[in-house]
Amino acid sequence: MTENRYSYSKILKLGFPILIGQLGNIMVGFADTNMVGQYSTEALASASFVNNLFNVSIFACVGFTYGLTPLIGALFSQKRDKDIGSLLRTGLWVNGLFALLITAIMGAVYVNIEKFDLPDELLPIIRPYFLIYLAGVLPIAFFNVLAQWAYAIQRTVMPMVIILIANCVNIAGNWLLIRGNMGCPELGLTGAGLASLAARWLCVLMIGGVFLSRNIFAGYRQGFFHAPRRKGDVKLLNVTSWPVAMQMAFESGSFTAAAIMAGWLGKIPLAAFQVIVIVGTLGFCIYYSMAAAVSVLVSNAAGKGDRRLMRSVAGKGYVIMLILATCSSLLFIFAGSDVIRFFSHDSEVISVAVSLIVPLVLYQYGDATQINYANALRGTANVMPMLWIAFVSYVVVGVPATYLLAFPAGLGIYGIILSFSISLFLAAGLFLWFFMRSTRS
Repeated sequence: MTENRYSYSKILKLGFPILIGQLGNIMVGFADTNMVGQYSTEALASASFVNNLFNVSIFACVGFTYGLTPLIGALFSQKRDKDIGSLLRTGLWVNGLFALLITAIMGAVYVNIEKFDLPDELLPIIRPYFLIYLAGVLPIAFFNVLAQWAYAIQRTVMPMVIILIANCVNIAGNWLLIRGNMGCPELGLTGAGLASLAARWLCVLMIGGVFLSRNIFAGYRQGFFHAPRRKGDVKLLNVTSWPVAMQMAFESGSFTAAAIMAGWLGKIPLAAFQVIVIVGTLGFCIYYSMAAAVSVLVSNAAGKGDRRLMRSVAGKGYVIMLILATCSSLLFIFAGSDVIRFFSHDSEVISVAVSLIVPLVLYQYGDATQINYANALRGTANVMPMLWIAFVSYVVVGVPATYLLAFPAGLGIYGIILSFSISLFLAAGLFLWFFMRSTRS
């Protein structure tokens, strides 16, 4: 296996289908926010609160599935299909249990939702949407386990197609149920939640159907249904999954804390925060798509014990990431105000959101760097440092910085977005340092 096999084109070939799938998810997020925002500012603010509150659990749930990538990627480089199938089976039930744990925790949050000191007019909108979102945690876990398997065996096109089909169903459901088109009931934000829930279960059914029906996956199916459970797989999955889950939970938790603080400023800043976060996910999802490819290729190299190749893959991925961060920044600078107007016609929300473009642009390079090297580190399976890096960067430093800039410094919503640069650049430096340390010859 030579270094040239992992050229820029290899990373792009693997990452591009993931990118298309991520862009599809962004478009659904844009459509959701646009349709809900056009319906009412109260619905948009309610969606902002619930989405950001659930970000912690969803990112933790998705992050837990990421523990599969280095394990399957290493087995794939050794052509051990049956072992991959056995590991996938174990991954599904371990992640299913984790998703049920997350569901129980968020159910407890729902019972105490009134303690978040939200405006009274938002609670009747938030409650049903929260419950529907809660029902979607399990399918998110199942789909992402199977998606990580597909990514790790370098079959990235298949999840992309499934995601795009489900996205079309989601948008169509939004159109039918938010305003009650074609004789459907007008359900507002609740309708958007039902459409998303249906799309999530559709993803599970489609990717499961492909796994069960395609001859090319016969070796994996044999291991999935007939191979005995490999000794130590449950422990190994927990060792690689928990740190990544907690890393993503801490990161998303800092954004959730920011959303709560934005809610303290009122419904207009909260709605503007939702808009700017959705716009910012454009950069995040683009960076993640290429970083996911980097993680897969690093894990393949790790399976061969080639540390020099692991560094080469991460370095080339970072060059791609810097180019993407530059493109995202230019898009936000020159077209950000137009994109923001896509989500809301409320002049106050637009005015506040436009003022947040500068701090949004400031953290793009930090975000790109931390995503690239966090995923590269994940590919090595040396994931324990990710836990404390995230805790220090996002909890110990990030959340206090958000509060201090927003309130004592008097910067309000501008300070909240500005604080993201502090935590993201700190995390970026630490992930880079630990990856280089882990791959030292």
